[in-house]
Amino acid sequence: MPTISWADFELVDLRVGTIVEAQEFPAARRPAYQLLIDLGPEIGLKRSSAQITFHYQPADLVGRQVLCVVNFPPKQIGKFMSEVLVTGAADAQGHIVLAALAGPVPNGSRLI
Repeated sequence: MPTISWADFELVDLRVGTIVEAQEFPAARRPAYQLLIDLGPEIGLKRSSAQITFHYQPADLVGRQVLCVVNFPPKQIGKFMSEVLVTGAADAQGHIVLAALAGPVPNGSRLI
């Protein structure tokens, strides 16, 4: 990967949000959940499709803070419009583990 500048990094708007709703997404080609995420007063509520079904159940996701890319263009997934990208990393078997913060921060906080 090439080295990037601080200005390049600042182009990616990564914000903290709290999942307020999580439900099964049976129409997705790969197992996924539909999430509603509170990204604070500046950004508001945004939706995301997340392929995180291996490690998480919908009820366990509600109230969890996640780190989201908020400045990608929306992506149509079937009849669902995904507005933000929830971040994570693949475990040894390729299943996504959500990126997490060490402690709670206000919704909408920007990763710096």
